[in-house]
Amino acid sequence: MAFDQIPPAAEPRTDVRRLILLLGISCFAGAFGGRVLDPFVTTLAGEFGAPVREAALLASAYALPFALIQPILGPVGDAVGKRRIIQVGLCCLTLFCLLAPLAPSLGVLLALRALAGMAAGGIMPLTLAAVGDAVPIEGRQVALSRLLVFSIVGQIAGGAVAGALGGVIGWRGVMLLCAGLAAAAALVMLAIPLSRVPEPRARFDAARAIRRYRGILALPQARLLYAAVAIEGVLVFGTFPYFAPMLEGRGLGGSLGATAEAGMTVAAFGLGGVVYAMVARPLLARLGQGRMVMLGAGLAALALVGFALAPAVAAFIAAGLALGTGFYMIHNSIQTRVTELAPEARGSAVALHAFHFFAGQSLGPVVMGLAMAGAGVAPALAVAAVAILVLGLRLARR
Repeated sequence: MAFDQIPPAAEPRTDVRRLILLLGISCFAGAFGGRVLDPFVTTLAGEFGAPVREAALLASAYALPFALIQPILGPVGDAVGKRRIIQVGLCCLTLFCLLAPLAPSLGVLLALRALAGMAAGGIMPLTLAAVGDAVPIEGRQVALSRLLVFSIVGQIAGGAVAGALGGVIGWRGVMLLCAGLAAAAALVMLAIPLSRVPEPRARFDAARAIRRYRGILALPQARLLYAAVAIEGVLVFGTFPYFAPMLEGRGLGGSLGATAEAGMTVAAFGLGGVVYAMVARPLLARLGQGRMVMLGAGLAALALVGFALAPAVAAFIAAGLALGTGFYMIHNSIQTRVTELAPEARGSAVALHAFHFFAGQSLGPVVMGLAMAGAGVAPALAVAAVAILVLGLRLARR
């Protein structure tokens, strides 16, 4: 492929376990702070004298800049080094989390969360690209699945810690905890080299970056993978905001409503990712990547139908576990293929992947909300189940 030939970082003797541990610590710290302010929306609205709907924008203020910064950080990482960008991202994340408790208004807090989202955007996607540089393709999917565990556990732990300690240390204390974790990860990354092989370093050239993007997007395989990751973001994550209304609509909520049950379903989804990471190696050895993608699509489709038909809360939560397991079978396979699209511009290729994925996540609640309002919950979920099956079959053929 002729996008300004820059030799990829080749690290054939890398200790993969050590690499995954060091990068995983960074992923955990970056993921931990993503949704920690969600339990404090009402508190923050009252403290800053703002409507709840404005305080609820804190989640979007973090996620949207995370996605939008990807097309910039990807080629920068290719030029100056992925590890350097990860280190800078962790240091910036530490700073913005430290400043958040000092915010005098909700507007300032929103701005700091947006900056924190940009900083976190330089961590997870570039860690995937760094693994792609260091691990041969035959072992890359298993390595990436291990890295995913750190990110998933970070997301779950962030919500759990915020809920458990929020009443004791408040949102300011939770933000300081996020800063401490990011600082610890930054120190680890700065103090311990990932490899003895130095990364190639060059001057960032915006025109060259644009040419690389054009070259990547000219590949039919790239267009398929990016479309697939956006579609799965819509179909899977578009259901999350409607877990509680679905439970309440079927009379499955507890005495205080369905919030707790919905939270357990989201946690079960994350646990499904851990289950996938545990079985990824034997599944790949037995089934191969294509058949595993088909299995994942089947599990995800059953889970979506299960949300509509679940007769009890336990079945609904089990559907969340199945959805998470199936989703990561598909998603991790796409990630692995993306890391091989353009070895000489791997950071750029993974950045486009992250951009499309988070764009799909952002559109998902809107698309699913319109579908449920227009056709009803069960028909909308049935259509989503068929769509993810078709997506899995299409990917499996490639």
